[in-house]
Amino acid sequence: MERKIVVLTGPIAAGKSTLAEQLSRRVPSTLSLSTRDLMRARLGAGVTGRSRAELQRAGDELDRATGGRWVTEGVRARLGAESGDRFVVVDSARTLEQIERLRDVFGGRVVHVHVSAPDAELERRFSARDNQEVSEPRTYADARSNATERAVDNLAREADLVLDTRRCDAEDVCERLLGALGFYGRGVVRLVDVLIGGQYGSEGKGHISSYLANEYKILVRVGGPNAGHKVWRPEGPVTFHHLPSGTATSTAKLVLGPGAVLGLEKLLSEIERARVSPDRLSIDPQAVIIESADLERESDLEDSIGSTRQGVGAATARKVMRGGAVQLARDIPEIQPYVTETRPILERAFAASERVFVEGTQGTELSLHHGEYPFVTSRDTTASGCLAEAGIAPGRVRRVILVCRTYPIRVQGNSGPMGRASKEIDWEVVAARSGIPAAELELREKTSTTGRRRRVAEFDWVSIRKAVTLNGPTDIALTFTDYLSITNRTARTIDQLDPEARRLIDEIERVTSVPVSLVSTRFHARGIVDRRSW
Repeated sequence: MERKIVVLTGPIAAGKSTLAEQLSRRVPSTLSLSTRDLMRARLGAGVTGRSRAELQRAGDELDRATGGRWVTEGVRARLGAESGDRFVVVDSARTLEQIERLRDVFGGRVVHVHVSAPDAELERRFSARDNQEVSEPRTYADARSNATERAVDNLAREADLVLDTRRCDAEDVCERLLGALGFYGRGVVRLVDVLIGGQYGSEGKGHISSYLANEYKILVRVGGPNAGHKVWRPEGPVTFHHLPSGTATSTAKLVLGPGAVLGLEKLLSEIERARVSPDRLSIDPQAVIIESADLERESDLEDSIGSTRQGVGAATARKVMRGGAVQLARDIPEIQPYVTETRPILERAFAASERVFVEGTQGTELSLHHGEYPFVTSRDTTASGCLAEAGIAPGRVRRVILVCRTYPIRVQGNSGPMGRASKEIDWEVVAARSGIPAAELELREKTSTTGRRRRVAEFDWVSIRKAVTLNGPTDIALTFTDYLSITNRTARTIDQLDPEARRLIDEIERVTSVPVSLVSTRFHARGIVDRRSW
């Protein structure tokens, strides 16, 4: 939105000052200027006094002496060198002359907004108000006895926008004004990119997410601590269970939305380790907290369905049932500096055309609704499910990135099937094909959350078609191409990949009708081949 200068007019008790306060809260870096303060800056507080009648007389005298220019001069003085960069609210002008002088200097940036209400409503509000700044007359009629004040209603005919505030509270009026100013844009701009797993999790989403993070103003993480995303750092790998993977590789704002499930101890540890300040991280007050009872309830699920036993499912179930003592983020003192409603943060980002990245967790085949039940997780892991948890409408989405690995994995034990039984192989097969020592693969292939060993299978074409149908990706990120051949670790372009990797990419694109835009060749900052056109 263009940095407007909103000049408010309207009778006493119409809601001008309240509207100015609301705008200051909703629009970052708003400069709210009271003409009363501008007057006192010019004349001195002792000259203007504190009564409304004194202020009205002083304003009339300044208008006569300056031809109404004193308001413009005061605004220019306060803006200084930032005259073109600030959203300004002037509360309030009382004459057409004052507004015209503002237009002479600031031109099309000036928006004249007249706030009104029926006389009976104005009188009711005046009687109920407790003005700590100005000594008010005894009656509303006395307050409007000044000739300039009585003529303020005529300014409605000259206004760019007239807002009748009856049957509206302050927030309603603010929303109407922001809409009229174009704060929300003139249509839905697609600014959100979503990354999700296409298989059974552990596809390398953290590596891809951290690589892309610098391109976004806001990073959103969904899910809970049953998913760990590993990020390459020069000093050694870092695993994030709650915070977005780009926390360590970017300066973007961080958001944990209302659908998040929080393990308090892990969350606080990550915040401390990454040195994340409250002005960078926002946790929605409706995110649910895992409690000790949730961990106990899941104690036997590892053997039966391969659960990570982090309490995520049990905490989610309590929230869904809406009964008993459910703790949400808003109830936890230790994280209160970070707790704030996240929807307005995203809304401001969209209004400013800032790009947002949503980092999904786990994989499509683990979706509660679309996976092989009961060997699934406790949430919908598809792009749609991730958006719902984050609080983002599908119409905001620009790209959907589906991450798939060359050999899908699943945690060892009774964690469920990986496609048809014939698909499962062992790490010795992968070692023989790739040239990577089996001992290295065994060491690497342990889960980020529980440290358990992983099973491995052949690439599943039926599964990838299912993932494409459920997620509608615009791009595919293919990871672990070094598992096809260790020589791929040195590849910097597609042409440098071995023939098998190039054939696999070609066939994935034919089967999915989706371009393979990102290719991971190794777990390193320079281990991604970027083929994107966006």
